[in-house]
Amino acid sequence: MPAKAGISLLNLYNRHIMLFDEIIDDTYEASEYPALAGLTQEWLETRPFAGLRVLAATPVFRNTLVQYRALLAGGAELSVGVANDSDAGAEMPCDSGVVALLRESNIPVLGLQDALKAEFRGEGFDLVLDCAGQFSACRPKYGFVELTRSGVQFYENSEKPVYVADSGIVKRIETSLGTGEGYVRALLQLGYGNVGRNGADAGGAGAAFAGKSFVVFGSGKVGQGIVLQLLREGAHVQVVTDKTRGVSPFLDANDVPVTDCNDLKSVVALVSAADFVVTATGVKGALDRPELTAALLSSKAVLANMGVEDEYGSSVPAGRVLAEKKPLNFILEEPTHLKYIDASLALHGALGELLVREAADASDKKNAGPMDPPSELEQRILSMTMQDGLIGPEIAEMLSL
Repeated sequence: MPAKAGISLLNLYNRHIMLFDEIIDDTYEASEYPALAGLTQEWLETRPFAGLRVLAATPVFRNTLVQYRALLAGGAELSVGVANDSDAGAEMPCDSGVVALLRESNIPVLGLQDALKAEFRGEGFDLVLDCAGQFSACRPKYGFVELTRSGVQFYENSEKPVYVADSGIVKRIETSLGTGEGYVRALLQLGYGNVGRNGADAGGAGAAFAGKSFVVFGSGKVGQGIVLQLLREGAHVQVVTDKTRGVSPFLDANDVPVTDCNDLKSVVALVSAADFVVTATGVKGALDRPELTAALLSSKAVLANMGVEDEYGSSVPAGRVLAEKKPLNFILEEPTHLKYIDASLALHGALGELLVREAADASDKKNAGPMDPPSELEQRILSMTMQDGLIGPEIAEMLSL
């Protein structure tokens, strides 16, 4: 068995960091988070966030403790954001037990209004690592790093620089591999799927969803990741998307039927015959069309959402959709396995470090508003993940699609 994870260096860690060490070391192997482990070791020496107030709004679950530990190792005066204000972005699920642990460890856990009040008192943040635009109303000294594509809309007119972690290749690891796996895992936890999955060949007769029909709305990174996992589990999959934007080579290569979202008659027929429907368009209310709503409400299909926003629209009651329309994988103790989200969380923090460095360099001032991650930084994170992590072969396969 690989050596247990861990940067111990207890003489540099205060009491609550030692507690994080215990939880992380008891739960994960170092090979599950090679990028964050590498940054933690580096930041213990370089201390890029020393004296800086950093708000991290990553969804709060056990695996995000690894990101918090890295930021603290870098000297950050850390606060954790858990905003649930509907007018500030999408409501973000969290693990209440981990929230309680943070508070017991004297790490501030703040909602949006708390953060704005702190700014009013002159106790604002130097850096905000946001998710889904929940803290876009803040005014951090150096700027923002946004984790998701759905959050970019809240930053279009930002007066501060905003790096978007979801603009590059690293985030594909989470969305194309981890999110789809989380959807399948959540369905299995709820009791869906065939008996005899364990030990079955991928896609074989004993696979979890052999013979079941799925309709996936959306053909982006998340949609493709869901399709990939469902094909591995033996499902019959059809995709609904906007064909005017082109069709994914991955879907073509796997002979996945694709229906244009504007062909309502065909879409209604698909939904009416499906066993499962899942949304992954990234667009709020994407399915909110009268004919489609009627088909969804009368269908026997199990409905789920894997987007941050409510993609079904108000005409479909929350109770008709698993998890009350929240992203289905968030019912899990670990919505996305750490091995799939490590690179995204590492990039999230590393882009924050970059903003701080750039602010100190008068010759490298950034424009306000959203920006893509530098390719060299992404390649560095990707290299760490593939060389030292568990999922190198999966990433290589993903990159070849």
